[in-house]
Amino acid sequence: MILDFERPIKDFEERIAELRRLAGPSAELRGEISRLEEALEAARRRIYSNLSPYQRVQVARHPERPNFRSYRDALADDFYELSGDRLFGDDPAVRGGFARIGEHNVVLVGHDKGTDVNSRVKGNFGMAHPEGYRKVGRFYELAARFGLPVVVLVDTPGAFAGRGAEERGQAWAISADLMALARIPVPLVSVIIGEGCSGGALAMCATDYVGMLENSYLSVIAPEACASIIFRDPGRAAEAAEALKLTAADMKGRGIVDEVLPEPLGGAHNDPEATIETVGKSLGRVLAGLSDAEPDTLLAARHERYRRIGSKTTVGDDFSDQVDPQPLV
Repeated sequence: MILDFERPIKDFEERIAELRRLAGPSAELRGEISRLEEALEAARRRIYSNLSPYQRVQVARHPERPNFRSYRDALADDFYELSGDRLFGDDPAVRGGFARIGEHNVVLVGHDKGTDVNSRVKGNFGMAHPEGYRKVGRFYELAARFGLPVVVLVDTPGAFAGRGAEERGQAWAISADLMALARIPVPLVSVIIGEGCSGGALAMCATDYVGMLENSYLSVIAPEACASIIFRDPGRAAEAAEALKLTAADMKGRGIVDEVLPEPLGGAHNDPEATIETVGKSLGRVLAGLSDAEPDTLLAARHERYRRIGSKTTVGDDFSDQVDPQPLV
């Protein structure tokens, strides 16, 4: 899959491949090939250094971007998957279980978008149902019971918003997960590896540490849905993405995430191994830093972290000219 703004890069790659085919063992075309390779590298740097917010959303959605299974297989040893919510059924849109990451025994959880058409349809493209979020709640409770850190990999367009999900208590399931995250006395670490949209992401990233890959996004709503509601025109999604301030840099600047993890030039889908290695190093460092914290200290710091988000000291804005709201009587 080639994104629209990646077309110049693809054209260079095709021309270089064709020249290499024609050149064979001859050295006649090597100068031209070398010139085109330099132009290709310059195009990559120019394009990927100036991505708009909506272009980053498109990169975050790229079907070849490494997903939960890729990270699980590369980073986790002895992964033992647990299934079902013990109330209704299992939801393959989210997966999790016991695992070992480096030196740390953890509960590993993540959205699973799938890797091909069949697995993507089966997992509802990473849009979890209530049973999926109740399953996540089970993972949180097990982590608290056994004193294990929780590692969460977030990649979802949002919780499924169909009628059946609402009938089975989607909002209640997500709110219960949020309450669990506020209470469990173990280290909580999350990384947004792609899409982080709506309550479906929030139920899995209200943690002690939140990292974001450079081309991921975090938002209360998808740009297309926002444009449909605000502008009555889904074609203005790029404008909505700009207004939503949903990029990793925006989130870091507002104190919502702790770290922006760099991606290889061209995005994670161009070098999945390097991206996974970057995330793995970050997880190891953060888990080591949180592993010795006392439960009471963890909880106090977590609560203070989320109280601080949105304050003028976090955002950096000056609200001195605003009138204080009148107290309710």
